Amino acid sequence: MAQPRVAILGLGIMGSGMAGRVLSGGFPLVVYNRNSEKAAPFAAKGATVATTPKEAASQADIIISVVSDDDASRGIWLGENGALAGAAPGSILIESSTLTVSWMQQLAQSVAQKKCEFLDAPVTGSKSHAANGELFFLVGGPAAALEKAKPVLAVMSRGMLHLGANGSGARMKLINNFVCGVQAAALAEAATLIQKGGLDAEKAFSVLTNGAPGSPLVKTLSERVATGNTDVNFQLRLMAKDLGYAIDEASRNQMRLDTAAAARGIFERAIEKGYGNKDMSAVITATRAAGA
Repeated sequence: MAQPRVAILGLGIMGSGMAGRVLSGGFPLVVYNRNSEKAAPFAAKGATVATTPKEAASQADIIISVVSDDDASRGIWLGENGALAGAAPGSILIESSTLTVSWMQQLAQSVAQKKCEFLDAPVTGSKSHAANGELFFLVGGPAAALEKAKPVLAVMSRGMLHLGANGSGARMKLINNFVCGVQAAALAEAATLIQKGGLDAEKAFSVLTNGAPGSPLVKTLSERVATGNTDVNFQLRLMAKDLGYAIDEASRNQMRLDTAAAARGIFERAIEKGYGNKDMSAVITATRAAGA
């Protein structure tokens, strides 16, 4: 059977890596990005460049969106030039952005009306994982649709987990990211207390990274700050957004996320200080600067 045709909508940090993996897997690829300059490297490698999401979707069997937030996702999928308008019946539409559960459920209904199949399949991982095919997909939606999409998802990932009905993948991703955000905010405050208390930073961080608090995230953020690595793997402002979405989802379920609310405050203060487009690890630098 012929390889399914794939469309990637959004060529940011994650989308670019995912598109590269799709090409390396030998799948016919069409790409769309608001800034067409980001599409040029993929055109040079054989991808087709579309001028609208609708045009991209009309040339694909599996359509994957990777954008920043709910508003960007609505802009990609809906409207006269949206991908939904170009998708043929039977196509599989996949939203791999970190978005609200309510929007994913709404989009699933719109997709069903077009007689297409929908998966909310956000990913864990960052820039290097996307480029190296080491993402992990958290999937909500029909198991049969996931089975059809597996060959494409496999070239981008180390695995995938089916969590249930549409919205399940989005919900799990928000929970995952809110825990990450809380860890990062706690580390930022710990770094500030280390500084103000006059402790040797290298020794203090070795205790945190090699002891019970030393999650992979804590180790990664600590190393980035220690080495002065400013490459952007995940923008700080997007973590603030994800924390807000998680808080809203908890509210929909009649509960509060007090730790997420506190962490969001720390990230928002970093954004106010101009760190929004820097890597998430900059929350440590911003918090230490505020406490100096």
